[in-house]
Amino acid sequence: MTDKPDAPDALDRLLAVLDLREVDGWGPRGEDDLWRGDSVPGLAARVYGGQVLAQAIIACGRTVADDRAPHSMHGYFLREGALDVPIDFAVERLRDGRSFSARRSHAIQHGQPILSLTVSFQEDQPSYDYQRSAPTDVPPPEAVDSAFTLLADQDHPAARWWSTDSAFELAHVGRALYVAPDPTPSDRQMVWMRARRRIDSDDRLLHRALLAYACDQVMLEPALRAAGKAWVDAGPNLAIASLDHAMWWHRDARADDWLLYVQESPTAQGGRALGFARVYTREGVLVASIAQEGMVRMR
Repeated sequence: MTDKPDAPDALDRLLAVLDLREVDGWGPRGEDDLWRGDSVPGLAARVYGGQVLAQAIIACGRTVADDRAPHSMHGYFLREGALDVPIDFAVERLRDGRSFSARRSHAIQHGQPILSLTVSFQEDQPSYDYQRSAPTDVPPPEAVDSAFTLLADQDHPAARWWSTDSAFELAHVGRALYVAPDPTPSDRQMVWMRARRRIDSDDRLLHRALLAYACDQVMLEPALRAAGKAWVDAGPNLAIASLDHAMWWHRDARADDWLLYVQESPTAQGGRALGFARVYTREGVLVASIAQEGMVRMR
């Protein structure tokens, strides 16, 4: 694997849109639980779903005590978001208990929600600790070609985005699906992922939000792999969109360290597909579990 190219703008732009602006005194009693953010450009002419997820998590976290980190979230993507319109994140404080806090947020454009999300936060507590072991005999990320290497010389807008404008570096264990399908279809895959450079922050809320941002890029890939399709097929004959998203953070992890996504898609039917992922550190620590259903329509 070659060294990562120096392209600070990609990650800088993402971190900037996650630094939400507070809208003061907007509620009927002067509440301040409203934040506003912009969007980063992506492969499609609409807001990338992972960005809205991450922003909504950040907005909810702004209303919670610093010693409580998000441990689970459940969200529905309701409408496409426009890239040229700011997004408002209204937060509802559902509950603050002795150990847990619950928040709900709607991401709003043109007066309509594009995402509805509920997040639960918990303070650190000692308890029984168990996890499913990570897969064995997985090549380290340094032994796998990343998108930065595979697509560096490809003259295609999508290839240029993955190799230059993406805030995250991806390295598939096995064949990637950027420009061609896998000749051996399978409903499983593994991929290493990290932010494209070091992040100058130890903020747990930020790193957990960045994990939500990153995972939305690959959650439906096992369904494409099983169908013998590639991302280059997206268009009139292949439509893909996230419908809902659930995530559980188990342990702390940094988004700028290599993380292994162990994925599968157990079913696809009715124009929908289901994706699961377990996320491990390179030391084998299980840090997150994810589920997503998406629209996958093929002709």
